[in-house]
Amino acid sequence: MTLRWEAFLARVQERGEYETRQEAERAARVVLALLGAHLVGEERAELAARLPETFALILLNPLQAAEPLTAERFVKATAAWIEGATEETAKWDVGAVLSVAEDAAGEGLMQRILLQLPPGYDLLFGHPPPT
Repeated sequence: MTLRWEAFLARVQERGEYETRQEAERAARVVLALLGAHLVGEERAELAARLPETFALILLNPLQAAEPLTAERFVKATAAWIEGATEETAKWDVGAVLSVAEDAAGEGLMQRILLQLPPGYDLLFGHPPPT
């Protein structure tokens, strides 16, 4: 089921403890653009289909990545794209957005997404590492 724009942003705002909807939207745009650069094929298309249209387009037309980013470098890249962000605040932004994206994805798709990404992304999505 596709999340509506307001519901998606409300969840990001709540999880990120942002004061305004605009802060939540800024984080969502940056994080999903970076994520889209690292997902390909069916998994990216399926996740996009479960997001509000604007965020789906961001995911499907991502920032360009020269190489896959480790989870740590993903957070650093997020900090670089959000004005005034630090690595700590970027980690918070990433967690807020990716946890809502995970809810939209569901367990099966989420497992396939994590297989595409370098080790450590499970923690960014709020998953403990596999045992």
